[in-house]
Amino acid sequence: MDFEWSVIWESLPNLLLGAKLTIVIAAVGLAGGLALGGLTGMARTYGPWFLDGIARGYILLIRGTPLVVQVMFIYFALPILAGVRIDGLTAAILSIVINSGAYVAEIVRGALLSIPKGLKEAGLAMGLPFRKVLFYIIGPLAFRRMIPALGNQCITSLKDTSLFIVIGVGELTRQGQEVMASNYRAVEIWTAVAVIYLIILSAMAFGLKLIEKRMPIL
Repeated sequence: MDFEWSVIWESLPNLLLGAKLTIVIAAVGLAGGLALGGLTGMARTYGPWFLDGIARGYILLIRGTPLVVQVMFIYFALPILAGVRIDGLTAAILSIVINSGAYVAEIVRGALLSIPKGLKEAGLAMGLPFRKVLFYIIGPLAFRRMIPALGNQCITSLKDTSLFIVIGVGELTRQGQEVMASNYRAVEIWTAVAVIYLIILSAMAFGLKLIEKRMPIL
């Protein structure tokens, strides 16, 4: 079988539309995941025992189950339990928020625990309230140490958006499947899909590398 470049050019508008939705899902989901993971990580590190227990249970549940099972539960089971219909895009974003949040929580906890206790004690000894010690002293140092791990999580979550094909979300993989079903040119279409993913992830990795250079780990 000959490789037909024209097939890729004809399919490119649909594939780029799917790539755009992939980026939107990953960006919104990761923003929510960073917020949820940050709060959960701080609850595990500094929270009272009951918040620590809730955070532990959440992390254990999410890290112990596949993302595809989580999105299927949100899309199919949650509407039955809650009586509210959830569309595919919302289910996809919620899945990224909940899934990435559990992993980010452990990244945050590890970074916070890596900061010497003496810095916290020195800040408190100066009369600063704990929230200011966390915001101005511990937080900036911990954030620098989180960057490599957070970057890896961002890349993983973006690749995980391909799993949302199971609920019909029109992200890049789904668009590739639909185009391939209409022209039966699997080699060309999946090659194009792979290259688009590679371009997106390479751009993300380059951006993260720049951030790491500007904010060296102390």
